[in-house]
Formats: sequence, C-alpha cells, structure tokens
Amino acid sequence: MKNEPPTHVLGLAHPPIPVVRIGLIGLGNRGLLTLERYMLIEHVEIKALCEIRPGNLAKGQALLTKGGHPAAIGYAGENGWQQMCCNPDIDLIIICTDWLTHTPMATYAMEQGKHVAIEVPAAMTIAECWQLVDTAERTRRHCIMLENCCYDAFALTTLNMARQGLFGEIMHVEGAYIHDLRSMYFSDENQGGFHNHWNKAYCMEHTGNPYPTHGLGPVCQILNIHRGDRLNYLVSMSTHQAGMTEYARRTFGKDSPEAQQAYLLGDMNTTLIHTVKGKTIQLQYCTVHPRPYSRSHTICGTRGFAQKYPVATISLEDVRSGETANATTEELLQRYQHPFTATIGKEGARKGAPNEMNYIMDYRLIYCLHHGFPLDMDVYDAAEWSCITELSEQSVLNGSRPVEIPDFTRGAWETFPCVAKN
Repeated sequence: MKNEPPTHVLGLAHPPIPVVRIGLIGLGNRGLLTLERYMLIEHVEIKALCEIRPGNLAKGQALLTKGGHPAAIGYAGENGWQQMCCNPDIDLIIICTDWLTHTPMATYAMEQGKHVAIEVPAAMTIAECWQLVDTAERTRRHCIMLENCCYDAFALTTLNMARQGLFGEIMHVEGAYIHDLRSMYFSDENQGGFHNHWNKAYCMEHTGNPYPTHGLGPVCQILNIHRGDRLNYLVSMSTHQAGMTEYARRTFGKDSPEAQQAYLLGDMNTTLIHTVKGKTIQLQYCTVHPRPYSRSHTICGTRGFAQKYPVATISLEDVRSGETANATTEELLQRYQHPFTATIGKEGARKGAPNEMNYIMDYRLIYCLHHGFPLDMDVYDAAEWSCITELSEQSVLNGSRPVEIPDFTRGAWETFPCVAKN
C-alpha cells in the first residue's frame, strides 16, 4: 500500500503566478486603504472590487483611476461577493469586511479555487477556525490572515535575534492590544467609526478578548508555534465594566443612550497561555481606558530580554564575539535589523507607502505567490491566533478555568520544522 500524502498544508506552495489578479471584498474603513496599498505593489492587477454601498464602490474605482490603473469589475449587492469569487480571472480574494463575515467568505472563495487573504481576526469561533483549516486542507488553497504586526520593524528584529539564539531559551513572551477607542465606538462612519457599528455590537454581546492577533501573532512566531511547539491551554479573566461607562456619562450624559450602551461594553481582559513545551504567554486587551497605545511585545529568555512598549529596550546578558558589553538598544536594533526591514521597508518608504509594516506584509504576500513560495503565515496561524476570541470568553464565563486549545495541525506541528522566511 502506498503511503497516503499528508493532508496538512504546512509549507504549502503553488506554481508561480506571473501577475496576481486580485478581487477585493469590502471598501469601507480598511478596504479603501488596502486598495491603495496594493496599487503600490508590482506583479499585481486589481481585477475586481465588491462593496454593498455604491458610494464606496465609486470611491474604489476613483482611486484606481487616480493611480493610473484600469477600472476594475464592480460587484454590488448582498451576493456580489459570491459572484466575484466565481470569476475565473481572479487568483486572490482579499476580505476587508466585518468580523462575522470573514470565515464564510474565505471558505466560499477557497471552494471556488481562490487563494484568500483575510483581515484580522480570521474567525470568531472554534467552529469557524476548523472550517478554515478543513477547507484549506481540502482545496489546497492558501489562506492567510493579514496580521501586519508580524512585520513591525521591532518585531522582525527580535524574531531575527531569536532565531540566532541571542535571547537563549525563550521562556515567556507578552503581547497586547491596548488602544483607546472610546470615541470611535460612538462615531459614525464618516468620523472613523464602522458601518452600522458592527464592532461595538459584537463587543456588547461578548466578553474575553475579541481582538487577540495583533499582540499574539508576533510572539507566536518567536516561539515557533506549530513549528516545534504549540499552544496547549489558557486561562482568562476580565475586569468588571467601568471605563467605558464613565467616559459615556461624561461625554453624552448620565442617562443618555450612549451611557446605557457603554455598560454592556467589555473592559480589561488578561489571558495566560501555556504551550506544550512549557512556555508561557501573557495576552492583554483593552480599548476603553485612557492608556497609551501598546502591543507590549515582550521577550524573556535565559540570556536576554526585549520589550517594545512603553520604551524600546533590548538587553543581552551573553556577550558574544563582535558584541560590546555596553551595546545600546539602538545599536542592537541596527545590528540585527531584519532583511525585510532593510530592503522592503526602505523600498516602501521610497514609494511613499504610509505604513512600513503594511507595505512589507503586502509585498511578501505577492512576492511568495509570484515566485511560488510558501507564505510567511498559513491557515494554522490564522486559526491558532483567532481561536483565543472564543476560548478566552469560555474561560471568563467559567470562573477563569483552564480551557484547552485545539491542535489545528492534528499532530503535524511535531514533525514540521521551523522554516525561515524566503
């Protein structure tokens, strides 16, 4: 009997695509910015745009015209995205819609033979995470979550240092999404809010950490999650609601509808994750306090330490050949700068890209598809980082009891080595 081929998609690669033809779903808060970004990338054709609001579809077409690109095929209406996914002249579907539509759109697109790139988070439930994994394995299509924080210059530098062993054995890491979004929750779409306040509606109905991937993604890469280790279980706890209520009462009045809604919005969440190899991760989420922005990004190893916020700090205990005992953080950041930052990041700056880590992320996705390489992030990353949303809520609602984290690779993590990015 012949050995059955592996069903996993670790290291999945496809034949090179000379020009990656893109269909973009969603031209709202993030979609138009995404469109502008991909207009800067070589080997790309914006083939189609889809949007439920005609005004935003017109904005997308206007951006293409302004940038000297041909008009895209326009899809509108509630089912326009399905028609787009069936277009045989599209290679990659990019999804920039509300959280609850990410997985249905991604799975349908893969079933139509398309590669998919999904805004964060990729899924909101464990069932959706498995749906993404099962569909990617069955269709053999790429499924990447667009976690731009993995391409942050500091995160890439610490990843580079970790892979060179400069931190020793990394025992503990921390990530976070601390962002004062109080005003956004009550802003309309023209003031920076989201269409129909879909994000506020979700947060009013749920607790836990609904937005875990910005902090978790980069530190999971440093720990080689599902490439030699995996997330095992978590415990999660949330504070009682206070921050948003006080803000809404001060801003809109004690008895205002906004104050009544604010009472239902979550507060501070802290989640602790344990890996199979005995490493720990602290993950935090808060959008309703007047705290300075932070993703934490803390690395604690047996020979070194790094932390991006509130002040970038790197300290190495093991002085190696060529190192100086008093090397400053700035010197170490320059010495171990990741090649992506040194090359792609500088190219983005020359092109006037407004955000370096977004440009590197977009460039790398198209570069890998164009050359036929495995992607930097795969469907298991999307599932592992997104599943914390439901699992943290389960733990909170059950008295912060431990909750197991599924092995989305079905054991393949033990045999698949960490592969350096091309």
